[in-house]
Parts: sequence; structure tokens; C-alpha cells
Amino acid sequence: MKTTSENNTATFIHLSTLSQYFIPFGNYIFPILIWSSKKDESEFIDYNGKQVLNFQLSLLLYSLVLAIIAIPIILFTIFSTISCNSIVNERDFVFNHLNIENISGTVIVALLAIFIFIGLKVTEFFLTIYAAVKASNGEKYKYPLTIEFIK
Repeated sequence: MKTTSENNTATFIHLSTLSQYFIPFGNYIFPILIWSSKKDESEFIDYNGKQVLNFQLSLLLYSLVLAIIAIPIILFTIFSTISCNSIVNERDFVFNHLNIENISGTVIVALLAIFIFIGLKVTEFFLTIYAAVKASNGEKYKYPLTIEFIK
């Protein structure tokens, strides 16, 4: 039987991930602190803490993969269009051939990675709220697309 205190703690674990918008790495620090201090008291709190941390670590992994794809492609595209002569002679960046006709498939892949990242962040926000509501009702919730790092 889950108590109101357990439901509230599990809800707070989920909602503490939203601290990432105010405190860097708050989406890892606060859930770990709350979960580690209360995990031995309740199976429900332990389950929710593991779900939150697994989801956040999965999103970190997905974000790193997207960054590894997008950042080098975008930097290469930008720096390949800068004229070196204009930098040396005029001390001004001139972007040659940076227009819609010259965007290659790799740039489209980079832009797609950026849009997927934005979609991940929006989805993370709404899934966090949804999981917090489920936890406040005493229901177990398993985040989708989550890799089980902590079992």
C-alpha cells in the first residue's frame, strides 16, 4: 500500500528533473539526492527514481549522439565557405556559396539532428509532467525509449 508521502516523494523526484532549466545538471543531481535518501524506505520510490535516472541518462546519450552528428557537419560547412583571402586581406569574413542551392545532404542531416534534439527536449518536458501525475496517483510509469542503466 502506497502512502501519500511515497506518492509525493516519487512525484517530486520526477519534477526535480525540471531544475535543469535553472541549474546546470540539476536533472541529475536532485533526482539522485532524493532517490538515494529515500530508496530504502519504499519500493515505489526506488522504482520511480530508477526510471527518472534511466530516462535522463538515455536522453543524455541521445543528445550526445545528435551533437556528434550535427556540430562537426555545421562547423565544416561554415568554415568551408569562408574565403581565406578575404580574412587575411580585409580582416572580414565573407561567406562564399553559403546559400540554399549549395546546402548538401550532410547539412540537411545536421539540421535534422538539431530538430530531433529540440523534439527530444519538448518530449522530455511533457513526459516528465505526465510521469509526475502518474506518480502522484500512485501508478508506476515507464518512460518510452529508455535504456536501463540502473536496474
